[in-house]
Amino acid sequence: MHDDPARHLHPVGDHPDEHHFPGLRRRGFLAAGAASLGAFALTGCGGTDDTAGGGGSAGTPRRGGRLRAAFAGGGASETLDPHLANLFSDVARAKALYDKLADYGADLSAQPRLAEKWEANKTLDRWQITLRGATFHNGRPVTAKDVLHSYRRIADPKKAFRAKASLEPIDLDASHATGERGIEFVLKRPTAEFPNILAAFGAYIVPEDATDFDKKPIGSGPFRFVSFAPGRSAVFRRNEDYWDGAPHLDELEFIVANEESARVNALLGGQVEYAHELNPTTARAHEGKGQITIVRLRGSDMQGFAMKTDRAPFDDKRVRQAFFLIADREELLDGALSGAGVIGNDLFGKGYEYYADSLPQRGQDLDRARALLKAAGAEKLKVTLDTSAVAAGFTESAGIFRDQAAQAGVTIDVKMGSKDSYWSDILDGGVLCSYRSGAMPIEAHISQRLLTDSTTNATKWHHKDFDALYQRAQSTKDKAERAAVYERMQRRLYSEGGFLVWGFADWILATARKVRGVESKAPANTLDWARFDKVWLA
Repeated sequence: MHDDPARHLHPVGDHPDEHHFPGLRRRGFLAAGAASLGAFALTGCGGTDDTAGGGGSAGTPRRGGRLRAAFAGGGASETLDPHLANLFSDVARAKALYDKLADYGADLSAQPRLAEKWEANKTLDRWQITLRGATFHNGRPVTAKDVLHSYRRIADPKKAFRAKASLEPIDLDASHATGERGIEFVLKRPTAEFPNILAAFGAYIVPEDATDFDKKPIGSGPFRFVSFAPGRSAVFRRNEDYWDGAPHLDELEFIVANEESARVNALLGGQVEYAHELNPTTARAHEGKGQITIVRLRGSDMQGFAMKTDRAPFDDKRVRQAFFLIADREELLDGALSGAGVIGNDLFGKGYEYYADSLPQRGQDLDRARALLKAAGAEKLKVTLDTSAVAAGFTESAGIFRDQAAQAGVTIDVKMGSKDSYWSDILDGGVLCSYRSGAMPIEAHISQRLLTDSTTNATKWHHKDFDALYQRAQSTKDKAERAAVYERMQRRLYSEGGFLVWGFADWILATARKVRGVESKAPANTLDWARFDKVWLA
C-alpha cells in the first residue's frame, strides 16, 4: 500500500505493508502511514460552544432532520463493502452502517464496542471476548459466528482486504465460539495489545450470510441503508434499535465532492452542513468570521524527516543528533503548515497512550550541532534530501530545513521525486527524506517501522536489543510495567533514532453553525471522528 497516486486510492501513508490501521492523507485519502489511526485533539474553534458546531454540545440534543456531509470520494468504483474501505469517505459510511469489536479513543487506546469485555490468559496468547447484546438491522442478534466469519473473510489469502495484515497474529483456524456471545481467540504469539487488533482499520463485523453489500447492506451500526449511488451519494436513516442509543438525526446523506473548494462552497451555500478535509489557508480565512465553524482535530498527522541509520552520513549517531538540533520546529510548523498543528519532539504519537512526554522539548542549538558534526568528521557535510509534492507541507518544509542546515555549515540539495512512486523510492533509496504518518497506536508504529523485520522501516533502524524490548512489552501483562518498557524504547529513539519529527498537523473540517455534537478531541480515523450518530441540528 504505497501512499501513491489517486488512481490507486490507497489511503495509507507510507508503503507496502502499512495496512494495520492507517492515518490519513490529502485528497480524501485515508492515510498516511499505514497502520492505525488516531491522534490527540484539542478543542474546536470558530465560535463558542453555544454557537459552534465543532465540539459544541451546548443545549439539549434535538431529534430530527437530515445532515448532508461532503467528502472527497473514489468515483464509480466506490463500494459499501466495509472490508474494502480505503478512503475517508468509505470509512465514514462504513462506521454509520457497521460496528467493530473495538475502536480507538482519542489517545489511540482501544475502547470496547461490539465487544463488551475482553480478558487474556496469563501468557497473553489466548483472549476471551464477550459480545454485548446487539442486533443487526434485520433484527438478528450479532453472534460469535458472525465475528469469526467476518475475520475469516478479511483474512482470505485470495483477497486483498485492508485489515488482513492487522489480523495476522490471530490463528483463525484454532479460534472458536464458546457460546452465542463468547469467542476464544487463539494467538500465534503473546500479544499484550491484542485489543488494538479488534480496533483495526477495516475490521468491521458483518452477518455470516452477507453478500450484497451495495444493494442491501445489513450491519449493526447506528444508521440503516436507504440508497447508494457510487461516486455521488449515499443516504442512510436512523436505526431506532442501536445498542449505543438511537442517533439524533432522522437521516444522514454523504455527498461526494472531490475538490476542497467545492466542499467549502457547498457549505457556505447551504447545500451541505459538514465539509471534511480543509487546508490550513482556507480554515484561516473563515475562522471566527461567523459564517461557518472550523473544527481542528489535533495531532492527526506526523510530519518529519527520515534519516537512514545504516549508511553514511547518518550511520554516525552524532550526525543524527546534530540534525535534531538544526531544526527550528516553530519555523517549520509556521512555514510548511501555516501554523496548523503543534511542534514535535522526534517521537511519534504525541498525546497518545504510552507517549514519553517526560522528555525535554528540543529546540534549535546550532553551536552544539556544529560541534557534533566536527566530532563526527562531517564539518562540510553535503547531503541530498528527497521530497515530493505527494503530501501537504513536504516541499515547503524541505526548503525551510535546507536553509536552517546552511546555518550549521551543512549543504542540503533538495531533490524533487515523483508523486507516483515516492513512497517506494524512499523506502530503501537515498539517505534523508520527507516523511509523514497518520495516527495509529505507538505499538503499531514500532512494530511496522522500527523492528529489524518491519516491512516499512524507512530509517533502517535494525537493533536486536530494541526488537527484544518490543517482545518484552508484548508479553508483559502489567500495564505500568509495559509502559515503562515503551518509555525506555522511546528514550533510545529520542537520543539516537532516525526520525526527526518536527510537528503534528491538524486535520481540519468545517460545519454549518447549527450543527452540534461534532467531537474535536478525535484524530481522524478514531472512534469519535465522523461520529454522526452523536451529531444534531440546533
